[in-house]
Amino acid sequence: MTTTAAMWEARAADGRAAELSAWVREAALPALRGSAGLVRTELFAAPGERVLLITWWTGEPVPVAEPPAGLLGRPVHRWSFTSEHVE
Repeated sequence: MTTTAAMWEARAADGRAAELSAWVREAALPALRGSAGLVRTELFAAPGERVLLITWWTGEPVPVAEPPAGLLGRPVHRWSFTSEHVE
């Protein structure tokens, strides 16, 4: 079975990283729950007011919604990766 990891990374507007992270938990994650093929989700915070969401899928990833523009310091970046090796 092929697993795809979808990475969603955003830099919050100055001083708004906590709000952006809360938006992911309260809006983006509930919208993904129950999606066919969703295996796992993990939310990270990083220096520079960045918020990272990684979702794992057994099928085609469902895109994460766009956050309110006022929360963003720049456009969201998205990448998908296919698993090649797990130990």
